[in-house]
Amino acid sequence: MEWNIEQVGTLLEQIRQEVGKVIIGQKELVDACLVVIFSGQHALIEGVPGVAKTLLVRTLAHILGAEFNRIQFTPDLMPSDITGTNIFNLEQQKFNLVKGPVFCAFLLADEINRAPAKTQSALLQAMQEKMVTIDGVTYRLADNFTVFATQNPIEFEGTYPLPEAQKDRFMLKLHMDYPRQAEEHELAQSFLTRLTPEDRLNRGEVQSVLSRDAIKAVQKVLPSVTFREELVAYSLDIVRSTRNSESVLVGAGPRATQSLLLAARMYAVLEGRDFVTPDDIKIMSLPVLEHRLILRPEFEIEGLTVREATETIIEQIEVPR
Repeated sequence: MEWNIEQVGTLLEQIRQEVGKVIIGQKELVDACLVVIFSGQHALIEGVPGVAKTLLVRTLAHILGAEFNRIQFTPDLMPSDITGTNIFNLEQQKFNLVKGPVFCAFLLADEINRAPAKTQSALLQAMQEKMVTIDGVTYRLADNFTVFATQNPIEFEGTYPLPEAQKDRFMLKLHMDYPRQAEEHELAQSFLTRLTPEDRLNRGEVQSVLSRDAIKAVQKVLPSVTFREELVAYSLDIVRSTRNSESVLVGAGPRATQSLLLAARMYAVLEGRDFVTPDDIKIMSLPVLEHRLILRPEFEIEGLTVREATETIIEQIEVPR
């Protein structure tokens, strides 16, 4: 199956419309999630409780016709609770594999920072290689395996910071904010009618518009999107400048460059274009870089945030004409 940019654009607009039946507002966030999915990467979603992070991922999985699993991360969660384990069958006198929730297409790792590093690391091989190893045997995961991990930005008790190696494997860090007043009013009205956004999803009012083969067809379009050499250099300048900033202790590595190029290409497709513009790179730079930087302690003490430091770095790079 071979598609062109116009066909992909029509499909993506259908997906946006279906998501809009459940998720009110959040257009930029939905677009960023589509960038992640069709790039074959993973996303870290940060937001306060109750803003529908879980519902968003469930809705996307349903619309894209993908198998969905959810893991609630807790301090006592073990790595085998994620990957699965071999259990001895007395009747058959042999070990049988009981697959964990990681064996799916869309995995929601809810409140991932509530589990210790050993458990979080159970996802590393899955995210990087789309494989898991259980008792020395390696198993392949779905081709379109995607992890959406959520974390609460305001709770620190009983949480464990994500290891830098794991954060680097998330293509984007996304912020899910409170809805705007008009959107929250619409949400309140839906509850009064006893037909909540989740009800619409459960009752089948949201259509599945994609298949696994169609996801691959969309991904095949990406290499045809023109990326001018000066824009590649612009992307590289943004990433490399994070390593020279006076406020940054540890800058972004080569994986950030790869993620930025891929994200900018997919964002261009979302906008219905077969070429990348400087704005595509600029828009994608913040979510690509923010979670990869570590600030110097003296700047953190002064109240500088990683987000502010990243925005300053991006603005300082000259945009090619």
